[in-house]
Amino acid sequence: MTVFDRLTGLLDSHGVSYDVSRHEPVFTSEEAARVRGAPLASGAKALICKAGETFVLFVMPADRRLDSKQARKALGVRGVRFATREEVEQLTTLKPGSIPPFGSLFGFATYCDEQLSAQPRINFNAGDHAISVNMSSADYQKVEQPTMGQYTEAA
Repeated sequence: MTVFDRLTGLLDSHGVSYDVSRHEPVFTSEEAARVRGAPLASGAKALICKAGETFVLFVMPADRRLDSKQARKALGVRGVRFATREEVEQLTTLKPGSIPPFGSLFGFATYCDEQLSAQPRINFNAGDHAISVNMSSADYQKVEQPTMGQYTEAA
């Protein structure tokens, strides 16, 4: 079962509505916003990081970047670093940039920046650089139940 299949199964099991679009492969948040015809801020960027000794998933608007000082403070750890390409592939079977914002699919705690909830709808890659999902921000929070907080700064 692919990550896309697991993701849509999770969304279906919660009875939430979402739209799937297939498009040319995209490798940056800006490319994704362009092909989706959506604001950059509505992109739910998912970053796997090692926080202390544990891998976690940070989710944020695509027009923001992780603030490691805020993230360390919020999680109560000494260090936060991005997972390497090899770690991402080993932990998720996916390429960086195709990770959906659902850490629960991979056994990670999910930390979502509060700025994302300002977007009525969010967009994200769904396990593939050429597949996107669009859904309400409220439904995302209902299904994933991420820990909300301030983890980012302006890019």
